[in-house]
Amino acid sequence: MKKEPKLVAIDLFCGVGGITHGFVREKIQVVAGIDNDPTCKYSYEHNNKSSFICDDIANVSSGRIKKLYKDAGADIKILIGCAPCQPYSSLNPKRVQYKKKHTAWEPLEHFIRIIEEVKPQIVSMENVKELSDEKKYPIFKRFLACLTENGYSYAYEVVDTSTYGVPQKRKRLVLLASRMGEISLISPTHKDPAKMKTVRDAIGDLQPILDGEVFAKDRLHQSSKLSKLNKSRIKATPKNGGSAKDWPEHLVLDCHKLDSGKTYMATVYGRMRWDEPSPTITTNCLTLGTGRFGHPTQDRAISLREAALLQSFPKNYDFIGKEKISKTILSRHIGNAVPVRLAQVIAQSIKLHVNQYAE
Repeated sequence: MKKEPKLVAIDLFCGVGGITHGFVREKIQVVAGIDNDPTCKYSYEHNNKSSFICDDIANVSSGRIKKLYKDAGADIKILIGCAPCQPYSSLNPKRVQYKKKHTAWEPLEHFIRIIEEVKPQIVSMENVKELSDEKKYPIFKRFLACLTENGYSYAYEVVDTSTYGVPQKRKRLVLLASRMGEISLISPTHKDPAKMKTVRDAIGDLQPILDGEVFAKDRLHQSSKLSKLNKSRIKATPKNGGSAKDWPEHLVLDCHKLDSGKTYMATVYGRMRWDEPSPTITTNCLTLGTGRFGHPTQDRAISLREAALLQSFPKNYDFIGKEKISKTILSRHIGNAVPVRLAQVIAQSIKLHVNQYAE
């Protein structure tokens, strides 16, 4: 009987391990994750049993990457990564225009460098949908040219994560590339709206808490304390999908009374709907005024645990341990993560591809 090839992945820009955990759940070994944020180390290593290398991608040599693969006995080398996306995200009002020498593009430039020097059989990249605009962001065009020049077949598309079983509307660019043959993402698994995972599916069984409360049995299940005014606003917001449009005049923000601000009243300070996927979870998801982050029925913004579950992290994923980490850092960790379920879909696609071409 022919021995199955050993698949080994390295996760660049790994954060707290969203991509890694999806691969681990699909039985693909992730030998290491690399990130320059030391606050990610505990949750990455504790939940994934993989090594966390705290370093900037600029300092990571191809020799170091090759050694990690060799020491793990890799037959099929997989390089995965989600470079920091804030420079080109539509959710970032300060996003920068492309300039070849701008430091914002350095992570992707080093991703390209490592691909060219290591030539892993498979590359996967996940990022914000805006990056796929080659005219606006020529760095992506360079990324594709690197793949072609180094013998890769590739496919990419912008996907809505809710069509793959993530209880969240989140449009992301997913790219797969292979030196083994043609590769693509598997077809959507939850395209039928009736089969989509919902807010209720993800968080409906959690213990109710008040704003500012920390649930004793799970420190991650804590929400931000609301000001007196914002407490009045959330109470005035109808349950299960209401928005600022339903407020009495005295609660409406002055900026929302302007013509230019009226469109925001349908989103910011709104409540999620139980039986739909949530809106995109961002790094500011604990704040009512930055999106539709109100709990469907409780008078508060969502908790950190609820945000993690909407990002499809399992309920037992430990982000804290015994450490003291601020809510701001934790919400950044969670909002920046690749949804675990999407990572599983990427891993499944890679395994199918390997099975097809490894013979």
